[in-house]
Amino acid sequence: MTDEQTTPWRPTACILCECNCGIEVRLGGPQGRTFDRIRGDKAHPASQGYTCQKALRLDHYQNGPHRLTSPMRRRPDGTYEPVDWDTAIAEVAAGLARVRDTHGGKTIFYYGGGGQGNHLNGAYASATRAALGSKYRSNALAQEKTGEFWVNAKLLGGYTRGDYEHAEVVVFVGKNPWQSHSIPRARPTLKEIARDPNRSMVVLDPRTTETAELADHHLALRPGTDAWCLAALAAVLVQEDLLDRDWLAEHATGLDRLEPLLAAVDIDAYAAICDLDADLIRRTARRIAAASSVAVYEDLGVQMSLHSTLSSYLNKLLWVLTGNFANPGGHYVPTSIVNLAGGGSGGGGGGARAQDGGRDRRSPVAGARIISGLVPCNVIAEEILTDHPDRYRAMIIESANPAHSLADSPRMREAIEALEFTVVIDVAMTETAQLADYVLPAASQFEKWEATFFNFEFPHNYFHLRRPVLEPLPGTLPEPEIHARIVEALGALDALDLAPLAEAARHSRAAFGGRFLQLMGEHPEAAPLLSVILYRTLGPALPDGAASAALLWGAANRVAAQIRPSIERAGFEGEGAELAEALFDAILTHPSGVIFSVDEPADNWARVRTPNGLLNLDNAIMLDALAELAGARPPGGDPEFPLVLSAGERRSFTANTIFRSPEWRRRDRDGALRVSPADADALGLADGDRARITTQRGSAEVLVEISPMMRRGHIALPNGLGVTQTPDAASVGVAPNDLTSSDHRDPIAGTPYHKHVPARLEPISA
Repeated sequence: MTDEQTTPWRPTACILCECNCGIEVRLGGPQGRTFDRIRGDKAHPASQGYTCQKALRLDHYQNGPHRLTSPMRRRPDGTYEPVDWDTAIAEVAAGLARVRDTHGGKTIFYYGGGGQGNHLNGAYASATRAALGSKYRSNALAQEKTGEFWVNAKLLGGYTRGDYEHAEVVVFVGKNPWQSHSIPRARPTLKEIARDPNRSMVVLDPRTTETAELADHHLALRPGTDAWCLAALAAVLVQEDLLDRDWLAEHATGLDRLEPLLAAVDIDAYAAICDLDADLIRRTARRIAAASSVAVYEDLGVQMSLHSTLSSYLNKLLWVLTGNFANPGGHYVPTSIVNLAGGGSGGGGGGARAQDGGRDRRSPVAGARIISGLVPCNVIAEEILTDHPDRYRAMIIESANPAHSLADSPRMREAIEALEFTVVIDVAMTETAQLADYVLPAASQFEKWEATFFNFEFPHNYFHLRRPVLEPLPGTLPEPEIHARIVEALGALDALDLAPLAEAARHSRAAFGGRFLQLMGEHPEAAPLLSVILYRTLGPALPDGAASAALLWGAANRVAAQIRPSIERAGFEGEGAELAEALFDAILTHPSGVIFSVDEPADNWARVRTPNGLLNLDNAIMLDALAELAGARPPGGDPEFPLVLSAGERRSFTANTIFRSPEWRRRDRDGALRVSPADADALGLADGDRARITTQRGSAEVLVEISPMMRRGHIALPNGLGVTQTPDAASVGVAPNDLTSSDHRDPIAGTPYHKHVPARLEPISA
């Protein structure tokens, strides 16, 4: 047999979007560390062997020149020197403690703790934050999803998702799953819907995307007019009496306040604002109303545009007013083992408690609404660049690159440099790391145990604990170990005797469970340090070096109590703790992932967390915003900036910035600016020309691509560009956030308007 035939395929997952499709990797190369081949994992419960072409390029992440192999300390002159781990941990702990002891732990801000599939670190970072008294945090969700989280919290008190694979009508609002995926087997699923004469696809998007080309109803609206379009669709349901009134009377409240507002909408006028045929809007609404099931997916195209939070409320009316919750093919509240944001329970996904238990928390300087525990990204610089006594004075930044990824990058860089102390935990010397006092090199996502928390499927939901594909690069550590060392260096565990707990773990998990409950009963103050306690005691007793999975033992115990019937339907048995142990064993022993819950539609009603258990349409802030829409000024009309820039378009060869090398892109290496044929003709631009784009915040030279996808007045730059492989290398493409403003944001959630940036474009003479 050849070496290729005997080299094993190792199961893991793609880390480029929230789908985290299961993949298998075959290693090769002189040192056995190269990803010679990558293919879809047929044993993965959700993706079932499907993967897009992006996953096949993951060796550029794993083995690129960007990898760090030693902790780095910044010298006074701004250069960096390698230091050993003991020195780095001691000095990082001392630096953070100094800020805490001088100004209070609330001035230490945490950013990140996630990434696509890099999720365990966030749970372990919670112990570090607790040891420091850190109160405020944020991550990329606060650039995208918190408006939707806030609306969800008011509507039903939990996170909701659509059953897109089975819905009769699927509505995509600012969403192009052909490129951004976000649902399992995205492209086959889209094709299945398009081929089925009994099903329909609706797309609201200014662009003629790959998904829009498959749609039965493409509402190619003027950029920034989503709220008017969605309000008109909902108004048709009311004005033509297409509501499911019997269902609403039983399951919802607040219709009496909402209905008059929608009855007053001038559908023809709203259609004209959107530059749409009013008859198209009416036909689309009628198709939605006639369907046996409807699922709506909103994404960044609307969540980063004008009236984003209002649009989140309005698009949910399409499925609420037609009775599409807790029905096959409709909307549901997914189960979860670990929530990504904001608490909640095993019965509901991230953002389930968007107001943190009902309290309307605010950031200390800007007074911005904190949703799902997250400070809006667009106010972070504002929270630092001030003389306010409660300003953020230190940052822990993990698996994130806010100096590049947040609006107004120059101002964000200024803010980071103004901090008294900054530590970055990452695999690369990112743009943010180059501003830090210390950079701690993490093992890659394929060199450690990791887990996928983006699990939202229904009725069969799964969890994927991923084994390392290869040994960590020398000089790197997994984040759980980094956080455990920092917590210990801070002295946070000094008052606890963990030896009996570790001894019990070596004996059996049953013995460990009893001793653990005893310890927590004696030391309830240690609960915030739970993840590190489990890591240091249960972790070493887990098989195959799976210490980082220790916190999942606690999660399995919690979720087994919360959604026992769903877990039992998935085939797990046992009384009390036995059920949790069976679930935890399955998580540990299924390298391609395991189905942990099987739901029935009626289960969803138990997960509605409103006071009366009904869907609540009476959101006063949203109703006021809907009423004001009639007199609001439509977007556009500024002669200085006549175009609308979408900053961060997803394309076939763009991804998040863990791909730091431009060599992974087989096409569009420089990330061209897409321009409509009409605009190109008006400006005298040809395909491949150079041009200058200017916004209120900055300007950049771009390569032009004339694209029939774009409508007149709308231009788009791709995401993921403008980074460097190494600090001394030149960047390729435009960094979109050099052109965006942190002040250009939603007034409720603070999310940026990256998809609606006023701009102008001028040819560059040869």
